[in-house]
Amino acid sequence: MDSSFCGEGGRYQSDDTRLGACCPAQGQRQASGIRWYNDRLMKALALLLSCLLWGSLAKPKFPEEEKNPSFWNAWAQRTLKDALTLQVLNRNIAKNLILFLGDGMGVPTVTAARILKGQLNGCYGEEVQLEMDKFPYVALAKTYNTDAQVADSAGTATAYLCGVKANEGTVGVSAAAVRGQCNTTQGNEVTSILKWAKDAGKSVGIVTTTRVNHATPSAAYAHCVDRDWYSDGEMPPEAVQAGCKDIARQLMENIPNINVIMGGGRKYMLPENTSDVEYPSTRGTRKDGRNLIEEWVDRTKDKRGYYVWNKKDLLSINPSSVDYLMGLFEPGDLPYDLERNTSMDPSLTEMVEVAVKILKNNPEGFYLLVEGGRIDHGHHEGKAKQALHEAVEMDRAIGHAGLLTSPHDTLTVVTADHSHVFDFGGYTRRGNSIFGLAPMVSDVDQKPFTAILYGNGPGFKLVNGSRVNVSTVDYQQNNYQAQAAVPLRMETHGGEDVAVFSRGPMAHLLHGVQEQNYIPHVMAYAACIGQNKDHCQKGNSAVRSSALAPPTLGLVITVTWLLC
Repeated sequence: MDSSFCGEGGRYQSDDTRLGACCPAQGQRQASGIRWYNDRLMKALALLLSCLLWGSLAKPKFPEEEKNPSFWNAWAQRTLKDALTLQVLNRNIAKNLILFLGDGMGVPTVTAARILKGQLNGCYGEEVQLEMDKFPYVALAKTYNTDAQVADSAGTATAYLCGVKANEGTVGVSAAAVRGQCNTTQGNEVTSILKWAKDAGKSVGIVTTTRVNHATPSAAYAHCVDRDWYSDGEMPPEAVQAGCKDIARQLMENIPNINVIMGGGRKYMLPENTSDVEYPSTRGTRKDGRNLIEEWVDRTKDKRGYYVWNKKDLLSINPSSVDYLMGLFEPGDLPYDLERNTSMDPSLTEMVEVAVKILKNNPEGFYLLVEGGRIDHGHHEGKAKQALHEAVEMDRAIGHAGLLTSPHDTLTVVTADHSHVFDFGGYTRRGNSIFGLAPMVSDVDQKPFTAILYGNGPGFKLVNGSRVNVSTVDYQQNNYQAQAAVPLRMETHGGEDVAVFSRGPMAHLLHGVQEQNYIPHVMAYAACIGQNKDHCQKGNSAVRSSALAPPTLGLVITVTWLLC
């Protein structure tokens, strides 16, 4: 494609059709704007010379229409018109519930992913919308664990799945349980919204890009005082002897009829002398000799159950003829989306599509937990490009799920468990590559720096006692580790609040600044499952919005006029 301006780390396309499709006007660019860009294209030689001279310091152009106040006024008026429609609240009973959990997807990650999504589609980036941005309600959730100011993924998963805050490192148990102490498990178990939904007759599913027994998914079905007890091979002998169960075993036993399970983690299901089907040199980790995959297959083979371990087999099934599906596509976590073998490993979007289609077979509805789990891993490794591409892929899955469901009867919530010490800044110009340089050098060491930086992590590097000159390395490569202020082998979580986006029945109840454990209570209330059922009408799948919605301003004015 042709280029209309010089930007750091590459040039962004000026194709007017594509730009019009992703700019906030949501339509064709004005004729004057097209002529403006065509005029610029005629001056390609001048632009090329400018790029060569100024490179990353050249100020990128922005859409011509943005110079006109009417552009911003019209956009704001359209947004206002849309907002006014929210006066009539969606008070339907939610037949379906979907929770999208971006592990480590703090607000800076959301913003950077938005820009990346736009730039991948030829836009400047800042002006586009993520699918989650289109949700009408946004709240903030406080993420702290009961024993930690900056949370981990296990304690937070217990909060947004089980409805109670918990200690870090523990899943599916209350704060009375102590990490690593097996004897504090019994009596302190707490159940999740996935179980509440199953008990109410709904189908339930878990889809993740990590191991299916990782921290986030395990809180949906397990009660474990240590998130790292993936199989009995990772447990201390005394815990096994005391009767504590590993997480993979609990996946098979605690809620044995989970309809859809997809992600990684094959090795935790297999005996330690069993080779992996895809990587023969990789063996199972179980010491008890159990093959949990075979047990699951035997249990579901007469119940329209299917086990798959690769993309081809997954996409070959007919969802309408499946009631149970287990898909384990890697021994451990799934690869980053940028590194995924597209012939063997399904994308998150592909897994979500199959999951929703299977779960929709149940006329009573469903609950689905979807985790974009490797956003977190990318940040921990200081690999911002991996993390942000994972976030963009999760957003694509959100959009696809929206096409398969309706906000009339499906409550969809998008949130994160915690943030990271990730950010971007440096007065970058409009349209600057999200992975590019800031348009200045440090006024202390006179070296350039990337817009993306970490507060700590493996990106801290010194050469001859001073900061690395990033212009001497390929900071655009997939596994580049962005510079960090404090050296650590692994970057840490961040402690700020995370966003909660919601759409569908009762989504308006997710508002303001709330404790993270509030989320499953709202979702259960919306679906008439769990402990809040007094508002539900028996035998009715939906409460009419018009019957329960408060009177609008227009109605009040009309009644007042009639009375007067």
